[in-house]
Amino acid sequence: MKYLCLANYKPADMAALSPADRKALVSQCPAKDAELKATGQLRLSASLGGPAFRLQPRGGKTTVADGPFAEAKELVGGFFIIEADSREEAVRIASLHPAATLGEDVGWNIDIHPIGFFEQYPGKAA
Repeated sequence: MKYLCLANYKPADMAALSPADRKALVSQCPAKDAELKATGQLRLSASLGGPAFRLQPRGGKTTVADGPFAEAKELVGGFFIIEADSREEAVRIASLHPAATLGEDVGWNIDIHPIGFFEQYPGKAA
């Protein structure tokens, strides 16, 4: 089964860090990312730029709205997709990501969502 993992952070707390503290925190990430990649179960990993924009139906037409969309204490800063045979294995693999072990002071955390595929499209692997 595949799992979508959302890496969150608290922007106000991140902004409150000194440049040196931010650099010290972020400089630890490449080694943690390498551990996650070395499992062979990482399928995709990316950070998110912002702000997001949204497509939504309005008056029978698709419209575009610029974010942010809600007042939030946390934002998704990145995501990754892993493959695991069980919830426990997903937790073990995702715990290698920097947001699971670093950045407590800036609210780093990971939400893990099982991914279900409703339809497979010809020529595309899930």
